[in-house]
Amino acid sequence: MANPLALRVLTIEDDPITAEEIAAELSAHGFSVEIVSDGTIGLDKACKGNYNAITLDRMLPGLDGLSIVTRLRAAGINTPVLMISALSDVDERVRGLRAGGDDYLTKPFATDEMSARLEVLLRRRQTPALVVTLQVADLSMNLMERSVRRGELTLELKTTEFRLLEYMMRNSDQVLTRSMIFEAVWNYHFDPYTNLIEVHMARLRKKINLPELTPLIHTVRGSGYLLGVR
Repeated sequence: MANPLALRVLTIEDDPITAEEIAAELSAHGFSVEIVSDGTIGLDKACKGNYNAITLDRMLPGLDGLSIVTRLRAAGINTPVLMISALSDVDERVRGLRAGGDDYLTKPFATDEMSARLEVLLRRRQTPALVVTLQVADLSMNLMERSVRRGELTLELKTTEFRLLEYMMRNSDQVLTRSMIFEAVWNYHFDPYTNLIEVHMARLRKKINLPELTPLIHTVRGSGYLLGVR
């Protein structure tokens, strides 16, 4: 029996295998998933269905994904939309985001990354617009003062380290993949051959995971990184 309290996700995807993979992964994470294979029907349901989030294929019969998200935003519907597409070039990704998509994932994709991205979008929507202080365990960040403390100790962070830590604190206890971090912190398409994230993460970990304190930055083998108490 479906859980009536589960968050509802509308998956608009015309490839049945991809749709079932998305549904299976999200269902395993406690979501209630409805699948639609036609863009026109998908737009109608998205407008009327009171969903918590939408996964939206770029190329669809009836109405394409760009048209759907554009019409949703024009109608004042702000449901988080994760766009999914085989079109991977930067221009297409930018078009999807500018049309109103909240995130963009290219095919083929790992289903666990898809669910992680969706969970981050939902957490972001639940975060108050005006947040001054972020807190994870004894780690605190003051966004107005641009300062970071662990307990009574003030930490000196460089600009990129601050942005990286802010992103992780806003999404604490959530596994963040390398591509998610790269796109959020560096604001451009992920390069799988760069070691930029590893370099900055190593520097940040040295400042946060002090020897006498509980480690807060963790490597999740094969997946990415997590900030939190484990």
